[in-house]
Amino acid sequence: MVDRREQSATEERKLGTNTWLVAPGVWRLKDLFVNVFIIQNREGTEWVLVDTGLKSSAQKIKAFVKDIFGSTGSRPKGIVLTHGHFDHRGSLLQLAEEWGVPVYCHHQERPYLTGQSSYPPTDPAVGGGLIALLSFTFPMGPINVEEHLRQLPDDGSLPELDDWKWLHTPGHTPGHISLFREKDGVLIAGDALVTTMQESVLAVITQKKYVGGPPKYFTPDWGAAARSARELAALEPNVLVTGHGQAMYGDEARKELHKLVREFWKWGIPAQGRYVKEAAVFNEDGVPTHIPKPRGVMLKRIAIAAGLFAVGYVVMQYRKKQRGWKGKVLDKVGKHIMASSYAALGATAPAIPAAPSIPLIPAI
Repeated sequence: MVDRREQSATEERKLGTNTWLVAPGVWRLKDLFVNVFIIQNREGTEWVLVDTGLKSSAQKIKAFVKDIFGSTGSRPKGIVLTHGHFDHRGSLLQLAEEWGVPVYCHHQERPYLTGQSSYPPTDPAVGGGLIALLSFTFPMGPINVEEHLRQLPDDGSLPELDDWKWLHTPGHTPGHISLFREKDGVLIAGDALVTTMQESVLAVITQKKYVGGPPKYFTPDWGAAARSARELAALEPNVLVTGHGQAMYGDEARKELHKLVREFWKWGIPAQGRYVKEAAVFNEDGVPTHIPKPRGVMLKRIAIAAGLFAVGYVVMQYRKKQRGWKGKVLDKVGKHIMASSYAALGATAPAIPAAPSIPLIPAI
């Protein structure tokens, strides 16, 4: 399979600030901690936007378009959503209305894009860093872009992109999809798996590469997530890009993908959490019909840890205004209280045993 493909790219080529050429006709923009993609069709005349980042991403996306196509007036033939979480649909309404283009998604993602349903609650108990810990603050409610929505073709084809196909890769969300170009093995996995430890701020900042399962605090069905990872690994991609993290290529990407699949139930999922032993259940339209109850002991620990961290942070900020021995004492007190917040988590396991959790203020 791999030998028959074109070898179109072996590494990302940096174009500007937070922009890269991933492969022929595929570009990546990183906005803070999430990726947005542009795909051009094989004739090189039309293009499609994949995901829309954060609410603050719209101007960056338009500048990205100008850098690639040389005109702010260039418009896509459509917008394809891998899924509808807040960091992937943030600029969707603004761009869809401004450009007047259709938005394509899986039918099980429609409830979250038509105002019908909220996603299941996040799972701060999964551990791995402060992004996971503070995930309870992330918006999970729906938006309404129904007038722009179009359903993806049932045959797996992508409108305007003849050499691409979409694959249903649920787990992270019920209607999650990934995109694949067979001729040169380019895989845009979305959040079905990621190439950085998204739970940890340090990993998000450094963008250290590793292939892991979907962001753990946002994933309500680990059985489906494991099956989706297996399906993507079976594609044997030459190029792997995801919703979070850098691109990976060739043998490195394939080796890490297969390692993830082999050991998914060991380190691909969190050691504990709301959805680890019992998944959320969705109906055929993607609406949640059963959401497991939160695990009470861990929630108490998280609340205590969050409170201690907040107090420590306030003390540290007040310390900056003090001089001499008072400042030194407050510095020690603040650090001690913040350290106590980590200890209060106690049983919170790292998202991956090999990568220690270093919780810092999240980059959001």
